[in-house]
Amino acid sequence: MAALSAWFWNERFWLPHNVTWADLADPAPGVEYPKAGHLLAALPLALGIFIVRILFERFIASACARGLHIHPGAGRRAQPNAVLEKVFTSITKNPDSRHLDGLSKQLDWEVRKVQRWFRHRRNQDKPSTHTKFCESMWRFSFYLGIFIYGFQFLWQVMTPGLYHYYVTELAFYWSLMFSQFTDIKRKDFLIMFIHHLATVSLISFSYANNMARVGSLVLCVHDASDFLLEAAKMANYSKYQRLCDSLFIVFSVVFFITRLVIFPVWVLNSTMFESWAIIGPYPSWWVFNVLLLLLQVMHVFWAYLIFRIAFKAIMRGKVCNDVRSDIESSSEEEPDGPTEGRKASTHTLKGENGTNGHCAAARARTQNHSSW
Repeated sequence: MAALSAWFWNERFWLPHNVTWADLADPAPGVEYPKAGHLLAALPLALGIFIVRILFERFIASACARGLHIHPGAGRRAQPNAVLEKVFTSITKNPDSRHLDGLSKQLDWEVRKVQRWFRHRRNQDKPSTHTKFCESMWRFSFYLGIFIYGFQFLWQVMTPGLYHYYVTELAFYWSLMFSQFTDIKRKDFLIMFIHHLATVSLISFSYANNMARVGSLVLCVHDASDFLLEAAKMANYSKYQRLCDSLFIVFSVVFFITRLVIFPVWVLNSTMFESWAIIGPYPSWWVFNVLLLLLQVMHVFWAYLIFRIAFKAIMRGKVCNDVRSDIESSSEEEPDGPTEGRKASTHTLKGENGTNGHCAAARARTQNHSSW
């Protein structure tokens, strides 16, 4: 075990060539350096945050949702049918015309009735607006609180407060990685999993490598826009269209400034070029910067989606997609036919996930995506 620990904590991987662990273990009076072992506290804290989230959503967010007339609803359920249920669970959730014709003959049903059954069955598995509101309210509350708390540490050296900020953020992202398997299922599950994994790695690397100042800036850059995103979702679920549109505009501006200006110009420039000139590259330096570049690639991808939503909003007069368009399932039912499809297209964002899903109009016009 000692040999494994010595191999993992090899100084030549983690530290610049003229620095040793002994230098960090015995700092000058009044100076404190981060220690990787400090981060172990994040694991039990992640469990605690997950429990707090469950209680928050059940007792606080749920009460707020009901106050806004967003009630938990069972929704319309498909009538029990063993044949169609078997096809739905083992073959396809979206049968093509060949399957529909065959099932129609087998059950002596009209094709339209078979289509309607599959539509109701798909909607049956989707989360309700109440569930999505509670999840967004939890994230909004955490992101806003941690942003206000963490902003004060951007200009500080290592302090107990900065340590608490780091550990809380790390614990939160650990909890997100685990809860992603039980949260609302999203089409960008893999992208978000990579994002959470990269964030956990960056927090850990920056702290263990004495780059806490850089890490705190990266975290604040993200939190600055994330709570606005969740606020726009809540306004959307509550059907406050104008408030949702306004919040989306503010979110878009903050996102572009923080992710496409501050992050590359300040953070990446400092970690890749200024640090190269001061201390030079070393193995963990490369890993750290590769993770930052991976994060920036995802920023550009999401910025493209935001731009696309904003363009459509200008053309239609309202926001109809979320910032990660084509990524989240809607909890609303699909239209029963062409007439309802036309009706749905007039409501766009209302009843839809204005920050994580398709708008009804886009879904009706394209390929009826229904299943983050």
